[in-house]
Amino acid sequence: MQAHVDATHAYTKRFNAVLAYIETNLDGDLSVEALSRIANFSKFHFHRQFAAYVGVPVARYVQLMRLRRAAHRLASREFCSVLDAAFDAGFDSPEAFSRAFKRAFGTAPSSFRQHPNWQIWSATFVVPYLSRKLTMQVQIVDFSETRVAALEHCGPPGLVNESVRKFIDWRKQSGQSPVASSRNFGIPRNNPDTTPADAFRFDICGEIDEPVASNVYGIRELVIPGGRCAVVRHTGSTDHVGETIYPIYRDWLPASGEELRDHPLFFHYLSIFPETPQDQWQTDIYIPLV
Repeated sequence: MQAHVDATHAYTKRFNAVLAYIETNLDGDLSVEALSRIANFSKFHFHRQFAAYVGVPVARYVQLMRLRRAAHRLASREFCSVLDAAFDAGFDSPEAFSRAFKRAFGTAPSSFRQHPNWQIWSATFVVPYLSRKLTMQVQIVDFSETRVAALEHCGPPGLVNESVRKFIDWRKQSGQSPVASSRNFGIPRNNPDTTPADAFRFDICGEIDEPVASNVYGIRELVIPGGRCAVVRHTGSTDHVGETIYPIYRDWLPASGEELRDHPLFFHYLSIFPETPQDQWQTDIYIPLV
């Protein structure tokens, strides 16, 4: 029995090495021959082993990962043209790239760049291995009731950072909820993927241990209620946090036997910008449970 467990662990370790190699070498040689050498598997069987473990064939997985990177670049970098994204993703022409992108994500790259629809992205980018890996990381915790100072952002999600700067100004002026010793939270009151931009509401929050002093910033006191929560960690820019949220509702929740509490999910920001680069940000996502 122990020998079987050890063999399974070794098998998993070899595939995880391959998947980590793909993610950090998207511009390199990711052929079956090259990847089978990384895994130390026979190239004659590797493509079948890969498809069985990951859920999609090698070539499809590599293409999806390259398209995923291209989508991030298109959405976050104005100077990244469709031509640049096509070559970055390993395509010989923007036409071939556009066809593959639209086939995978239901929209043209130029349209996605102008109006990134992460809901479609997160619903479409379903790789069994990635969903399995993510949902295995879900923990159930008891969150303690927490008092916070909150500034409500009203309007397009893309302008949240302007409200964040206003909240930072209040912190500096008031001396309350000092960033060095207070936890930082965010509470989306509705889903930015399905809510009209002008109707979007998001609470920017900082932990407090005393009443919020009267102020001209519109900062008020809130309580994040305590209780059971499913929590999972998102790494990277919060612009792409939907990639972590949707699999929890789609894959983990139906199989968990858990029920959702009538309170919005919330974020606990573990990193501070600009001290931590965006691609290394860590954010814990709390989903309240009954």
